This record gives sequence, structure tokens and C-alpha cells, in this order.
Amino acid sequence: MVVRSAERLRAAEEVVAQLRVELGEVGVKLPSLRVDPVMLASEDPYPLVDLGRCNLDTALRLAAVLHEVRR
Repeated sequence: MVVRSAERLRAAEEVVAQLRVELGEVGVKLPSLRVDPVMLASEDPYPLVDLGRCNLDTALRLAAVLHEVRR
């Protein structure tokens, strides 16, 4: 069980790093992007990615990037 949990946590950390890079490439920085630390309190963690809070300018930039991708 411990190995499986560690693998899930590692995967969550990797996807957070990947999201940070990919979002940065399109000019979006989510300052609170992280693995949710609360999930670490359980015996068998199920990692959650916390996209966090951002200011209005960041939210508008993210919306614009997503809109462009749909085109």
C-alpha cells in the first residue's frame, strides 16, 4: 500500500510541475498551484491537484488561452 501511495504522490507532483511549465509557456502563472497537502493526512492518500486562487488578470488570461485552444 505504501508504494502505491508514494507512486500516486509522485505522479501528482510531476503533473503539477508539468502544468506549471505548460501554463507558463502560454503566459499563465497560477501562484497557488500545488499538490493539496490536506490529502497527505489520510492513511492512503489520493492526491489532489490544487489549482489554487488567482487574481482577475490571471483568470482572464487563462480564459483567453482556453478560448484560443478551442478555435
